[in-house]
Amino acid sequence: MAVEEEIRNMDEATASAELKRLAAVLASANRAYHSDDAPEITDAEYDALWRRNKAIEDAFPRLKRPDDSPSDLVGAPVSETFAKVRHSVRMLSLANAFSEEDVRDFDETVRRYLGLGDETPVSYTCEPKIDGLSLSLRYEKGQFVQAATRGDGDTGENVTANAMTIGDIPYVAEGAPDVLEVRGEVYMSHSDFEQLNARAAEEGGRTFANPRNAAAGSLRQLDPEVTKSRPLRFFAYAWGEVTEALATTQFEALQRLSDMGFATNPLTAICNSLEDMLASYAGIEAQRSTLGYDIDGVVYKVDDLGLQRRLGFRTSTPRWAVSHKFPAELAWTRLQAIDIQVGRTGALSPVARLAPVTVGGVVVSNATLHNEDYVSGLDANGNPIRDGKDIRVGDWVQIYRAGDVIPKVADVDLSQRPEDAKRFEFPCVCPECGSEAVREEGDAVRRCTGGIICPAQAVERLKHFVSRAAFDIEGLGAKQIEMFYRDESLEIREPADIFTLATRDAEAASKLQDRDGFGEKSVKNLFQAIDEKRRIPLNRVIFSLGIRHVGESASRLLATHYGTWENFEKQVSAATVGEGQEWEDLVSVDGVGQVMATSLVTAFHQEAERASIDRLVSHLDVQDMVLEVGADSPVAGKTVVFTGTLERMTRAEAKARAEALGAKVSGSVSARTDLVVAGPGAGSKARKAQELGVEVIDESAWMDLIADE
Repeated sequence: MAVEEEIRNMDEATASAELKRLAAVLASANRAYHSDDAPEITDAEYDALWRRNKAIEDAFPRLKRPDDSPSDLVGAPVSETFAKVRHSVRMLSLANAFSEEDVRDFDETVRRYLGLGDETPVSYTCEPKIDGLSLSLRYEKGQFVQAATRGDGDTGENVTANAMTIGDIPYVAEGAPDVLEVRGEVYMSHSDFEQLNARAAEEGGRTFANPRNAAAGSLRQLDPEVTKSRPLRFFAYAWGEVTEALATTQFEALQRLSDMGFATNPLTAICNSLEDMLASYAGIEAQRSTLGYDIDGVVYKVDDLGLQRRLGFRTSTPRWAVSHKFPAELAWTRLQAIDIQVGRTGALSPVARLAPVTVGGVVVSNATLHNEDYVSGLDANGNPIRDGKDIRVGDWVQIYRAGDVIPKVADVDLSQRPEDAKRFEFPCVCPECGSEAVREEGDAVRRCTGGIICPAQAVERLKHFVSRAAFDIEGLGAKQIEMFYRDESLEIREPADIFTLATRDAEAASKLQDRDGFGEKSVKNLFQAIDEKRRIPLNRVIFSLGIRHVGESASRLLATHYGTWENFEKQVSAATVGEGQEWEDLVSVDGVGQVMATSLVTAFHQEAERASIDRLVSHLDVQDMVLEVGADSPVAGKTVVFTGTLERMTRAEAKARAEALGAKVSGSVSARTDLVVAGPGAGSKARKAQELGVEVIDESAWMDLIADE
């Protein structure tokens, strides 16, 4: 029987089982080829299996595996064998701008934060944003000693041996400070990429989809000789830890890095106005196709390093820089199905299943449809979008990648709509558990009311629990979570079950070895990785709980405010929504509003959810939040309130400076407030401080207090 006929005659159960088998076989072959450099099967065999997998996916598009479909994967996943490196200075991402108005807002925000008027000149550097892999290089006494990927910003992978094979990275940095951490981007030029793929094709090997994937896969090879054989390049654009200042401006610092032997981008320029910034952006965009390497935007940075220090950082991005992304690339394809996915908070999210199409060098087969209003052709306020055109199965749709990352549906071509296409009816019951799905007034999202009885919510919460910003357990990702949840013999239904797996089932190891992707060594590594995460920082624990509205940034704010798990748990448990000292203390945390606080307190007061949290924490050693400030900081650990008008710095700058010195900045005065800084016009807060006996000082006294810090 011909392969095509065999596939046509498959039922869904047979097709699903075959896709699962092929995913495991091809994943193993990928690891052997890309990571171990020891192929298990011939290229002809691999290609035949890959084509079979693709043919089944085309025949049964609903069965395509969302996390490990071979047709979506290039190379191998990040190896779990690289040692971890904790960055002495966090490697943060950049905020994005997508329009001229966004860039104008960035400039205005910088000026507002610094208290500068439009007439005050502020210079920016403007440089291409390389589409590659972030890398940190550490030099001591001028000698190259370590290279690490960005990872989650706090911890990356040690790829020193591989980085040493890159010609643009000098072994010796002449004239460098005693400690110098250079940061930049590893990339592959278009010509080198084409030659690499041509060589692979001649040798019967598999080719990479784009230069970025080729660069990332090459840098993460276990064998440095494989990395050495692949033509990687490096541009330096920033620095982390340094024992002395490189210069007084960003531009001069880059020039100094160049003098030390690092490659810096020659298109970097100084811009003295918003108009200069936009002109530089347009100029670089016009050269995009002729540069010889991939860029996806332009980065603006405040040039004065003194102003950079004053501006400081948000939780995950610097205030002094922004990435101005190029317009999203577009493509048209057929919408084959609309599926409903249920998230960890019960949100019902429509997902477009598409006939695969290449957008910006990436094959896209799924796209977000946001919510039921978006599908219906309405925005959050009920106003028409796409000229009021709804989205239906069978439509010819335009796809774009927002910020070159998340695929979205932009438009519908009604001239190609099938005559029998029916308006999509958004479900009013959860497709996973059958519970009623309700949409509260003012909420754009419909949510399942099943709570912990809904398997989809439970699985998504577990996936969130092991995500990178939460527990990040090596060897326990989304795919493994689904397997554990569905397998009654290895039952993991809540986070605590992860930490009792080895102790509550003496045969757990042998049971696991029978599963796809697990062998004796990988099982041992998994149990070791679980044990290593019993000791975990407070902010990660708070984020891992998956409480609605409590994201990564909020978790760090809460951890900083409460300091210890014991204090956090005690205060939140004692809080009552809308009243009492504990509630006032919670909402006084700058950045924590009524909605977030209500969600947090409600979660801790729900019996089942609270019991699950208690079971989890009983297996953990939750680490106190340690403030990275000197022990001699005069305000470390103190709660400070700013009120009235500040004349020497803006309120935002004062808050950031206080937090950098280890203080907790609150928006309201209470008995727990240590210090109130009152400027002209201070009113009720200053009076309340006097009533409570809290120390009140003026701005000059505050500046004197922190003058030497």
